[in-house]
Amino acid sequence: MKKVFVFDDNAGILELCTIILEDAGYEIKTSSTSNNIIDQVLAYIPDIIFMDNWLPDVGGIEATRALKKHETLKAIPVIYFSANNDVKSLASEAGADGYLSKPFDIQELEDIITRHIS
Repeated sequence: MKKVFVFDDNAGILELCTIILEDAGYEIKTSSTSNNIIDQVLAYIPDIIFMDNWLPDVGGIEATRALKKHETLKAIPVIYFSANNDVKSLASEAGADGYLSKPFDIQELEDIITRHIS
């Protein structure tokens, strides 16, 4: 079973992603903080990560950069996930592998996962 890790400080988004992705047959883990990002991801080793821009303490850009610098974790696709109008340039600045604008469509969410982990 493919594993998805979603980082978002909005409990509603985490709950929604959990319902959608479990329904689609994925195993999912969520976190509302990017503190100890490396430890959190190493403990789960997901197939793909969704990273919100606005996370407490360490923001999404710094968290994504830390993952992309880590030898074991850098190959895991990170999808930048934000309601910010400039999500594409934020994703690029962070070194993410792609981006998804919020609000998102369920099909878009599933398509981006399929594209990155097929």
